[in-house]
Amino acid sequence: MRRVSRIAAAGVATAALAVSVSACGSSSTSSSSSESSDKNLGLALAYDVGGKGDQSFNDAATAGLDQADKEFGYKSTAVEPQDGESDADKVQRLENLAKQGYNPVIGVGFAYAPAVKEAAAKYPKTTFGIVDDEQIKADNVADLVFHEEQASYLAGVAAAKATKSDVVGFIGGVDVPLIHKFEAGFKQGVEDTKKGVTVKSQYLTETAAEGGFSSPDKGESAADGQIDAGADVIYAAAGLSGQGVIKAANANDVWAIGVDSDQYKQDALKAYKDSILTSAMKNVQGAVYDLAKSVEDGKPQTGVVRGSLENGGVSVSNSNPTFADNADIQAAIKKAEEGIKDGSITVKTS
Repeated sequence: MRRVSRIAAAGVATAALAVSVSACGSSSTSSSSSESSDKNLGLALAYDVGGKGDQSFNDAATAGLDQADKEFGYKSTAVEPQDGESDADKVQRLENLAKQGYNPVIGVGFAYAPAVKEAAAKYPKTTFGIVDDEQIKADNVADLVFHEEQASYLAGVAAAKATKSDVVGFIGGVDVPLIHKFEAGFKQGVEDTKKGVTVKSQYLTETAAEGGFSSPDKGESAADGQIDAGADVIYAAAGLSGQGVIKAANANDVWAIGVDSDQYKQDALKAYKDSILTSAMKNVQGAVYDLAKSVEDGKPQTGVVRGSLENGGVSVSNSNPTFADNADIQAAIKKAEEGIKDGSITVKTS
């Protein structure tokens, strides 16, 4: 596969931790009467596993926080996850944030769903957001979700066009329904674009607690195995673990496809960026910012808010010139986008 130069392997830098709010201390059990004054301190993020510096999902949420702070003059905060924490720990964290006067309070990741549901019931004047879950039905909760399968379909189109070995790989962080959407869309995109291409799929762990979203070493090992089996394009939907996949791709002179954020542009991955063909993105930044703006405007979002190709909530990145300047790939991507938007292509979710 073509490459201008081979980049030597380098360690992935870890970004500084966000300002944290303790999960310890007494949990509020009061109703709206104990909610803080009308002064809004800004928005608060409770990070998913991997935390700030994952160059992916959590960092996209951080970019939305930074955008809101700049525009609205907020002094927002963000909280790192703790190893081995329980749902009760998450509830206490969200309640503490609401009690202090942050609004909205956003749980970044489906693992926060039970905690958001409980905290939102105790603090009805605070708007809560939950990213990647749509099961919470409450007047003060916005379910921020995405058509991940649509962006993943486009990633599959790109992989099918880029492969020379006719073997491509998918690596999922954790074996859960959300990540199945990424796999399903990717496989369908590959199959619809080029017949005879083999898609090798692998999940790093059964549960998030086992490190599937937070272990670059697991991602690197899995990618090495797929490369040994002939894969020359690997798509990872694995959070922080995806950094290891990208590192392995670079070391073996094959392509990686990033996820959630435009990973070609991430500082911590710049040593490997020429190996990142494209990224299947979902606009978590925009979802976080839009929820904060809706609160600032006095018209808080509520219910399911879903990002799609149609509304710009999901997409693939064009930062790598090898991808952006390849007329064959770009034509195939455009055709697939049009098909999804007009309904002639229905992308599977499982």
